Amino acid sequence: MPSDSVKKIAVIGGGAAGFFAAITAAESDPEAEVTVYEKGNAFLTKVKVSGGGRCNVTHSCFDPTELAKRYPRGSRELRGAFHRWQPQNTIAWFAERGVTLKTEPDGRMFPDTDSSQTIIDCFMKAARDAGITLRKGMPLKTIAVSGNGFHLTFGDGSEAAVDKLCIASGSLKASPLTSAIENLGHSIEPLAPSLFSFNVTDPRTEGLAGLSVQSATVRALPKSPPQTGPVLITHRGFSGPAILRLSAWEARTLQAQDYRFEISINWLGNSRPEQLRSTLASLRADSGKALIKNRIPGDIPRRLWERLTEISGISPETQWSQLPKEKENTLIRELTEGRFEVQGKTTNKEEFVTCGGVRLKEIDFRSMESRLVPGLHFAGECLDIDGITGGFNFQAAWTGGHIAGLAMIT
Repeated sequence: MPSDSVKKIAVIGGGAAGFFAAITAAESDPEAEVTVYEKGNAFLTKVKVSGGGRCNVTHSCFDPTELAKRYPRGSRELRGAFHRWQPQNTIAWFAERGVTLKTEPDGRMFPDTDSSQTIIDCFMKAARDAGITLRKGMPLKTIAVSGNGFHLTFGDGSEAAVDKLCIASGSLKASPLTSAIENLGHSIEPLAPSLFSFNVTDPRTEGLAGLSVQSATVRALPKSPPQTGPVLITHRGFSGPAILRLSAWEARTLQAQDYRFEISINWLGNSRPEQLRSTLASLRADSGKALIKNRIPGDIPRRLWERLTEISGISPETQWSQLPKEKENTLIRELTEGRFEVQGKTTNKEEFVTCGGVRLKEIDFRSMESRLVPGLHFAGECLDIDGITGGFNFQAAWTGGHIAGLAMIT
């Protein structure tokens, strides 16, 4: 333990959770010596690329119970934590520092500037103003409990003695920190990718890359819970919020299947086959002489509609009154429960999210402190916490970082 009376705090990881923990601690106790150690050569790299470079800071869901439901792993633990720090607090925190956030129709929140650099500049200024020492190119190698504190050794051979330690290293995928954490007695839940797109090669979508359906429902067969939202057809297959949410909720199941599985897509959202059959009957009665290709029973792109009618064996010159029952059944099936074989996943490596990490039962979420090692705190993605797309992963980082930062100076 350090010999002088000034509290020494080390934060491992110069990302979202690490900066929030460090700034919270340093602003709450100006006398404390707070140092952020980042293994890479740049800080806040994930913040920079988030949201296509716009930074999806948080989400406009202000009910802690509802907010917690957006986390496939960590929902129960975060419910209480969100009562202490939630999106309203995040919005106010940035506003106090001159950064205003705007809300998009789907609830995602971005800086008014539409630039992640605004968020990075805010953090760097707050860190400087709070007197935080920032060290990059400093991978942590070992952690040893020393008296009432910790002795740290880094990749360059340097050492540090600190009173409090917060690990906010991001994903533990291929991280040398895993063994150091396990050596302290902690357990690591198996890691698996989350938030990824599906690779699909299928004649129904060939040449349609770039088309999106705003309210489609997708599920992994045989019986995963459905996810409804935008689905984007890509050059590789399918992406978009509904696909990403499905990948998050089914992360471990899909990993176990080596990302070879079948999905069902309802291009009409929650419309049931019998409802669509009734709609088609009305089209026959009211627009019998109209070409099928010119009357789209739902909010889907014309090119996708024409492709699905073609796949169903319907000629472009067929009128509604001429639609045979067999082909109508095929069309209804393609529209409401089209099945596609997934042959792998595609992940944006810069925005990689994992499920898995430090076991949550070993953490006291009132302080983000280890239940096994006093003075050791965790925040961010190194925990077995992950949210669906939409700003939820950053909100978990801000919440965990804030709670850990406060706890380390008390």
